[in-house]
Amino acid sequence: MTESAAGSALGVTVALPLAHVIARSRVAAAALQPYVAASQAVPAVALAPLLALWLGYGLLPVAVLCALLVFFPIVVSTLVGLRSIDPDIMNAARVDGVSRLQMLRYIEWPLALPGTLAGVRAGVTLSITGAVVGEFVVGGDGLGQLLTVERSAADTVGMFATLLVLTTLAACLYGLMLLLERWARW
Repeated sequence: MTESAAGSALGVTVALPLAHVIARSRVAAAALQPYVAASQAVPAVALAPLLALWLGYGLLPVAVLCALLVFFPIVVSTLVGLRSIDPDIMNAARVDGVSRLQMLRYIEWPLALPGTLAGVRAGVTLSITGAVVGEFVVGGDGLGQLLTVERSAADTVGMFATLLVLTTLAACLYGLMLLLERWARW
């Protein structure tokens, strides 16, 4: 859970501003969108050893792997939310003299929030996968490492039990994100 939470926080922290920049700048969109798409082309299991070589072992490479998995759905969902805002609303706000910061705070953020939260919900759920894959490669003391030990021992029952726990964790995170989403919409 520690790697998953750290990776989710890192992914959200990078994805939200990047999505806003891409949504509001054609030049940034042309320059960055291919790289955002390419971030999903490389399998996580192939990235994990590189992250371990670059960042060492421990929490950091696993959290970065989780962040990479969390990043894409948040960027895409936030982009959809921002691009679906009625341009007439934005133009009316500009005519009324709303600053860029006020536009973001009072118009863009609230109107894009449902899409953004859907992306966060999907991303946070994927962070569990990132943590497991990271522990497969980097090691650690979490459920991914436990699966590795159980696989080596041919402990089928243990593997199914661990997978059940992982599935339950992902479902709980999904439910928690739904509750936060409902709270944020109030």
